[in-house]
Amino acid sequence: MSDDDKWKQPAQPPPPLFLGEKERNLVKQVNDELIERVIGQQIVYYPIDDSITQYNSLYGEAVEKSFLPPVRVYALVDYQSRDTKADTRAGLDKENTITIYFHKRRLIEDQDLYVREGDFVLYGDYFYEIVSTQWARQLFGQIEHTFEIVATGYYSREGLFDAT
Repeated sequence: MSDDDKWKQPAQPPPPLFLGEKERNLVKQVNDELIERVIGQQIVYYPIDDSITQYNSLYGEAVEKSFLPPVRVYALVDYQSRDTKADTRAGLDKENTITIYFHKRRLIEDQDLYVREGDFVLYGDYFYEIVSTQWARQLFGQIEHTFEIVATGYYSREGLFDAT
């Protein structure tokens, strides 16, 4: 038997089946088209300007925030109806929240935008402050490839945020 007939070990293992860069790009393209052209929900995103905003050195919070120009973002928005909460000191309080599902690659790669707590969004006629974020949903079960960012926002009272 000659050496040419023997099996040779490849220099590198083959790429994972159905999990390569092409498949990730296809998922991005399909998600972009569904979110923007079919579903069409959009928000206006107001990111904090870290270069101007003064943060407290101990607590990491800012009393007055400065914002960058707003950015239109297509996303999936889940609006929760208003909840009425009783406050013994001030009477009744109405609270509504939204959950925003951002397409991570579209947001970061195409719009150079990063979702952070403390940023504001305009959905409909109301402003919401993002109070929590989480990275969700792995793409094809790969821990290093997530494709969704989930943000929860609470209704912002008048005077708390000025868009001008």
